[in-house]
Amino acid sequence: MNWGNAIVLVFVVFAAIIITMVTICMRQDDLHLVTQNYYEEEIRYQEHIDKVNNARDLGISVLDFDTKNKVIDLNLPADSSGSIHLFRPSDARLDQKLTIDSDKKSLDLSGLKPGYWHIKLTWEKDGIAYYEEKKIDL
Repeated sequence: MNWGNAIVLVFVVFAAIIITMVTICMRQDDLHLVTQNYYEEEIRYQEHIDKVNNARDLGISVLDFDTKNKVIDLNLPADSSGSIHLFRPSDARLDQKLTIDSDKKSLDLSGLKPGYWHIKLTWEKDGIAYYEEKKIDL
């Protein structure tokens, strides 16, 4: 085999590998965006920053995770209500959104699939919105 044939063979093998990798990537169906309305949420990001600052100004942590019992303790102020988003970065099909109020003191997470989770809590009290997030590993 001469150099010309070897160079052509290398290019053909390289092209075959690239086409195979592109085909494999295109057939994957478990790719998920972080959110479906990405651009709309990006525009409202200043509101999110204000919620985080409001929660920080409280001086207390509203979300506490008990790793031994796999329970989240909620220390919501009285007369507040909101929602908690159990977000699984690796699989959006496992995400859950729950409505909560100040009467709810804990949330059992033992039924969730083990792995890395983001717990996103949004609540409101007296017309002021708050947000706190905790990253946990079950």
